[in-house]
Amino acid sequence: MKKVLLVLLLVVSILAFSSKVLVVGTTDKIRTLDPAKCYDYFSSNILQNVLTGLVDYEVNTSNLIPSLAESWEVSPDSLVYTFHLRKDAKFEDGTAIDASVMKYSIDRAMKLNGDPAFLLTDIVDSTKVVDKYTFQIKLKYPFSAFLSVLGYTVAWPVNPNLYPENAFYEGAPSSSGPYKITEWIRDVRIVLEKNDKYFGPAPKVDKVVITFYESAATLRLALETGQIDIAFRHLDPRDISDLENNPNINVIKGSSPQIRYLVLNTKQAPFSNPLVRKAIMYAVDRQRIVDDVFVGLAQPLYSMVPMGMWSHEDIFPKRNLRAAKRLLQQAGYWTDKPLTIDLWYSPTHYGTTEADVAQVLKESLEETGIIKVNIKYAEWSTYVDYFLNGTMGLFLLGWYPDYIDPDDYLWPFLSVNGAKSMGSFYENPTTEAIMKAARVCVDQNTRSDLYDQVQNHLVVDVPNIPLWQGVAVVATQKNIKGVLLEPTQIFRYYIIEKK
Repeated sequence: MKKVLLVLLLVVSILAFSSKVLVVGTTDKIRTLDPAKCYDYFSSNILQNVLTGLVDYEVNTSNLIPSLAESWEVSPDSLVYTFHLRKDAKFEDGTAIDASVMKYSIDRAMKLNGDPAFLLTDIVDSTKVVDKYTFQIKLKYPFSAFLSVLGYTVAWPVNPNLYPENAFYEGAPSSSGPYKITEWIRDVRIVLEKNDKYFGPAPKVDKVVITFYESAATLRLALETGQIDIAFRHLDPRDISDLENNPNINVIKGSSPQIRYLVLNTKQAPFSNPLVRKAIMYAVDRQRIVDDVFVGLAQPLYSMVPMGMWSHEDIFPKRNLRAAKRLLQQAGYWTDKPLTIDLWYSPTHYGTTEADVAQVLKESLEETGIIKVNIKYAEWSTYVDYFLNGTMGLFLLGWYPDYIDPDDYLWPFLSVNGAKSMGSFYENPTTEAIMKAARVCVDQNTRSDLYDQVQNHLVVDVPNIPLWQGVAVVATQKNIKGVLLEPTQIFRYYIIEKK
């Protein structure tokens, strides 16, 4: 075993010295590479480097630009989108990406009803092949941010020769983007190589080797010893501070719409009681998390809509233990009859700080003198199953945007179908009706007023509690150029250069 590890380290070290090969280290995990099922950040980001959709985001902006669709028209009633596809797009096996492939892929995603399917099923009425390179989507109602939804991977085409119509596919995708996957050993390594069939510009480096590390400590060591070129998700915040003082390392920081929050399962006792949910809302100590765990590499968050995005309002109250105690007593709990709850986290998916976050939350809640917290954890794949099945009542999650619009921070959490995918199982027809009105509306000021109403409903019903907003961080060797921390949070390997 030791010999195997030594050989692996030697191979990685050799690769790290090649200007044609980019070696990336991460502690994150890939859950699935089927766009119909994929709904976590790192898996989606791999797809964003090996597949492409009808539209894409212009590099380092939130502006949508043509990709597979050269152009499109929208009907006067804003219900029918007609896309004119480019004729030179192919999968790596040579299969043309035409209108029938687009219909197959979007219909399949909706039919299989995986985690992200509601992004389509809630709004798409039907799809149609007009001719070989003309594709139509009809909506149930007008939605001003619909093109942004198409920029997310759930709507991207898959190769019908590989992806079955009636089942999820657990292998590597057939590439349509800058890179293709030539090796994938789950939780060990995934290798991306230049895709010669891609219609766009060639990647700056021919090969990307992504190595999965067990901890932030081993990830930092790999960077400092030159085994990897880039450390991407998740260095420990204190390690980041140290690396900033290392003359051989570049630490790149950027603003981020990434948010972290607590989910409360509104169908599971005792969290089915809104008094309990509100008490937890008042008891959490955001500032202590930011100060003690993230040493300033985060900001307390008081809205599910991130800071810097229009319609953000600091709607959630600041910490108030007296209010928390009062609500708990109204719910029938006292110091001699405490509320005992489980708090869940996943130990590696969000980095090695997660256990510390859970401990701070436990201490914060127990400061009421009425709540007793048991901390539990599960690895990411099990964790996802648990919250989808309603096993967990109170747990930590994080969110990266599918599309850059406030709707993406409200609809996935508060619509009936979205809330099921997020584990809160929240249902409020009034809230959903307001969000639908905002989706139909094209005036930003009116939409913002509607989202204010929605956020006020959030504070009353409390299916989620925002905690903090993160900072995007990547650490690289000095010879790595072109790393961008984009507003969309898409991390594009294909624009990175190794001098």
